[in-house]
Amino acid sequence: MSSVAPVRSSDDGSGPARRAGRAVGRALHRPITGPAKGIRRATHAHGAGESGLGKLIELHAINGAGDMMITVALASTVFFSVPTDEARGRVALYLAITMAPFTVLAPVIGPLLDRLPHGRRASMAAAMLARAVLALLMSAVVATGGLQLYPEALGVLVASKSYGVVRSAVVPRLLPPKFSLVKANSRVTLAGLLATGAAAPVAAGLNSIGPQWPLYGACVIFLGGAFAAFTLPHKVDEAKGERRARLSTHEAHSKRPGLRTVSRSVLCGLLANAAMRGLSGFLIFFLAFLLREHPLAGQSAAVSLGIVGVSAGVGNACGTAVGAWLRARAPEVIVASVLCVTLGVAVLAAVFYSGVFVAVLAATAGFCQALAKLSLDAMIQRDVPEAVRTSAFARSETLLQVAWVLGGAIGIVLPLNGVLGMSVAAAIVALGATMGIRGALSAPHHHPQQRTSRPKVA
Repeated sequence: MSSVAPVRSSDDGSGPARRAGRAVGRALHRPITGPAKGIRRATHAHGAGESGLGKLIELHAINGAGDMMITVALASTVFFSVPTDEARGRVALYLAITMAPFTVLAPVIGPLLDRLPHGRRASMAAAMLARAVLALLMSAVVATGGLQLYPEALGVLVASKSYGVVRSAVVPRLLPPKFSLVKANSRVTLAGLLATGAAAPVAAGLNSIGPQWPLYGACVIFLGGAFAAFTLPHKVDEAKGERRARLSTHEAHSKRPGLRTVSRSVLCGLLANAAMRGLSGFLIFFLAFLLREHPLAGQSAAVSLGIVGVSAGVGNACGTAVGAWLRARAPEVIVASVLCVTLGVAVLAAVFYSGVFVAVLAATAGFCQALAKLSLDAMIQRDVPEAVRTSAFARSETLLQVAWVLGGAIGIVLPLNGVLGMSVAAAIVALGATMGIRGALSAPHHHPQQRTSRPKVA
C-alpha cells in the first residue's frame, strides 16, 4: 500500500473546480479591490504613505462623503419637499437655530482645541462619532421636519467644523520630505471634493427610498471615519514647542506672537479669504431660492440648481488641482489676482444678468476660492513661526467658517432679485479685493532685506 501514489485532486475534477472558484472570486473582488488599490497608490504617492499624509487624505475623503449624505437628507426635507415660501421660512429657521448659535460657538472651537494638543486623533474621532450618533437621531425626525431636527443639525455643523479646524492643524505634522504645505492641502482638499462628488448620487439614490436612508449611510461612514482617525501616526498628537496664536495683538512689542505681528500680508490674505468664503455662503443660499423661483431659461428648478452646483464644484476642483501644480512663490499676488478676477465676473453678472453669467460666476468663485485658500496656507507656512503655526491654522479656519455663515445669512434675507443679488456679491468681493491688494503691496518681495530670512513657499 505504501507504494501506491496518492490520488491528485485534479483527477476527480475537484482541482479545476477549485481553480474555477478562485477565478470567480477574483472576478467578483476585482471591481472592489482594483479601485481600492488604485486609490491607495494615489493617496500614498510621493512619500505621503510613509509620512502618514495618505491616511489623512483618506480620512478627509470619508469626512466629505459623510457630510454629503447629511446635506442631501436635510435639503430634501428643509428645501425641496415644500413650496418656495415655506422653504424660505424653513431655511431661515435653520439659520436662526443652527447657524446663529454657530457664529457664537465657532470662535470658541479654535481656542478649545488648542487646549487639547495631545489629543488630535481623539478629537477627530470624536467629531466623526458625534456625527454618526446625530445622524441616527436625525433619521427619526427627518421625514416630518420637526424642530428637534435643527438642534441636531447644529451639533452636526459644530462637529464638522471642529474636525476641519483640527485637520488644518494636523497637516503640517504630516508633510513628506520636499512636500510644500500648498501641495499637501491641495491633495487633502481634492480628495474631499472627489469623495463628495462620488457620494452625491449614492445619497440621492438612498433618498429616493426614504429621507432617513442617507442618514443611515452617513452613520455607517462616520463610524468608519472614527476608526480611521486612530490609524493616523502618533506624531499627530505631539505638541512639543507649540504655543497658541492670536489673530491680533495691541501691544507693539508683545512677546506673544499673533498673525498681525508676524506679517500684515497674512492678515490681509485672511480677510480676503474671508470675503471669498462669505461669497460662497451667499451664493449657496441666495441662488438656491432664486433659481427655484426663476430657473435658468428652458430648464427646471432642479436642473438649474444642478448646473450651478456642478459649475461651482468643477471650478473648486480645478482650482485645487492648479494649486497643487502651481509653485506659489508669490501667494499675495495670487490672492489679489483671483479676487480681482472674481470681482470682474461678479460685476459682469450684475450688469448683464443671465443664467450663463450666474453659472460662470459660480465656477469662477469656486476656482478662485480654492486658489486663494491654498495661497493663504502658503503665507501662514512662510510667515508664522512653527511654534504657533498649528494654532494659527485653527484660528484662521474658524474665522473663515464664521464668514461663510454671515454670507449665508445675507443670502437668506435678500429679496429674490438677480441683479440685486449679483450686485451684493460684487460688493462682498470688492471688500476682499481691497484687502488682497493691500496684502500684495506689503508682500515680502517688497522688502529685500527679509528675503534671506524667509523659506521658500513651495
